[in-house]
Formats: sequence, C-alpha cells, structure tokens
Amino acid sequence: MIVSSTFLRRALIADAVFSGLGAVGMAVGADMLAPLLSLPEALLRETGLVLIAYTALVGWLGSRSAMPRPLVMLVIAINAAWTVASIALLFSDAASPNLPGEAFVVSQAIATSVLAELQYVGLRRSGGTVAA
Repeated sequence: MIVSSTFLRRALIADAVFSGLGAVGMAVGADMLAPLLSLPEALLRETGLVLIAYTALVGWLGSRSAMPRPLVMLVIAINAAWTVASIALLFSDAASPNLPGEAFVVSQAIATSVLAELQYVGLRRSGGTVAA
C-alpha cells in the first residue's frame, strides 16, 4: 500500500468520471451512436458495459488515501492498452468508422493516454508505503 498523492487521487477520479460518462453513453445509447459513428452497435454497447466495472474500480481507488501500488499500475497499463487498441481498431478490418467515428475513437484514445500519464505522474508523487 502506498500513501496516494492528491494528484493521483484526482487523476483517478477524473478517469472514473469520464469513463462513467462514456459507459452510460455507450451502454445505453449504442443504438443511437452506432449509425452516427459507423461503429458496430455491439462494440459500443459491450465497451460501455466493460467501462461500468472499470469505473467502479477506478472510482474506488480514487477515494482511498492509501492504495495498492500494483492496482494503480494496472489501471495505468489498462489505459495505455486501451489507447493502443483504439488506434489499432482504426487500422483493422473490425470496423469502418466514418469521419465522426474516427474522431470519436481518436479523441477518447488521446484522453485515455492523457489520463494514464497523469496517473503515472501522480503515482510518482505518492509517498511511501503503509502497513496493509
């Protein structure tokens, strides 16, 4: 367990807020978003459902003054992987988004990479270990 910096907690809460908004938007509005973005409805809905669990984890972590360092590192790794997977989606045959769909994927990839970087900075600013 590490003593989390305020910066780290705020970065995690920001991640939870934005992921939560995305989760609700994609899980509930996949049928409306799919034709606007030319992305598969199932991909949007399932992504939204996965984000619900992720939001709960990151929100819980962000509410702690002491947190497991490996769990924070996992969140950062998930964000980095999400960024890479989002860009890879654009180069794959799995989807053929239109221009707004490409902008949607790229913008959330950029936001996710920024959150990962902020969380990494916050982790480096965090204090020593505490007894579990």
